[in-house]
Amino acid sequence: MTTVPASSPRRVLVLAHTRRPEARDVARSFVRELSAHGIVVRLLQAEADDLDLDPEAYHPAVELTDSETDASRGCELTVVIGGDGSILRAAEVTHTRLTPVLGVNLGHVGFLAEAEQEDVAATIDAIVHQRYTTEDRLTLDVRAFVDGQLVYTTFAVNEASVEKAARERMLEVVVEIDSRPLSRWGCDGVVCATPTGSTAYNFSAGGPIVWPQVEALCIVPLSAHALFARPMVVAPSSVIAIEVLEGNQGSGVLWCDGRRSVDLPPGARIEVSRGLRPIRLVRLHQAPFTDRLVAKFGLSVEGWRGTAEQRHRTREIDTVAGEDPQ
Repeated sequence: MTTVPASSPRRVLVLAHTRRPEARDVARSFVRELSAHGIVVRLLQAEADDLDLDPEAYHPAVELTDSETDASRGCELTVVIGGDGSILRAAEVTHTRLTPVLGVNLGHVGFLAEAEQEDVAATIDAIVHQRYTTEDRLTLDVRAFVDGQLVYTTFAVNEASVEKAARERMLEVVVEIDSRPLSRWGCDGVVCATPTGSTAYNFSAGGPIVWPQVEALCIVPLSAHALFARPMVVAPSSVIAIEVLEGNQGSGVLWCDGRRSVDLPPGARIEVSRGLRPIRLVRLHQAPFTDRLVAKFGLSVEGWRGTAEQRHRTREIDTVAGEDPQ
């Protein structure tokens, strides 16, 4: 259970995909209801304009900020209204502050989200009464070098991928793990993923699904022309390096979470390691990850019997999650 000192005014940052009408409606509901319970709501100025809100119409008044890097300062959590892309954006906004992120899914799969659109009232109630926990997830720190000089640093929640820049050309790379060369590949690219990202690009590329509690890093070659080109899982302490070979006819590109990119000339080197800062996700209930997989991917479990105790536990979880146990 999360608690805030009584002397501190409670603050919640609300971020929304305001180009979507349903996201604007849900965001207004959060602002209205949280403010009515004495919680200070903070919004980015541009999003407040999209929502057509008058900050002084709420008590306490809505706080506005133009600074994304400082937006979550002093906030107990960040509510994100949208899909996984919106949650990844929120991770950028809150990364330096380690502010917990609570996703309300308006997208399709929404693996990072904790609540669905129909759960808005229950989610607001959980925030008001602080009936939530937080869960730290491993991230990646990513560094790019050109001619031995550090040219770019960033982080990733889901994955960092080195990919060919031109469709018609393969990318020649050498992969190194823990300062030792592993293999040379002619490929479309290489994906380095976290357990959280194992259900994203990593999954689409044929990598393994890794339970969030497992601390590990995944490596998945993309369409590699090599005898040894299987997905791999390495220790969280490992450092993965991908070198773009000098003989490449074209350049590569580094993508992080599909949101941030930088061009990679021949000779560039990318290093990927466990992030110094995790992402902190808000949890409203403790449903097992297996249940999340089944629900998000629509997996068939018809015919499962289990034990009487397991079936009873499943009904309890469904009830807590607000689902019909029948």
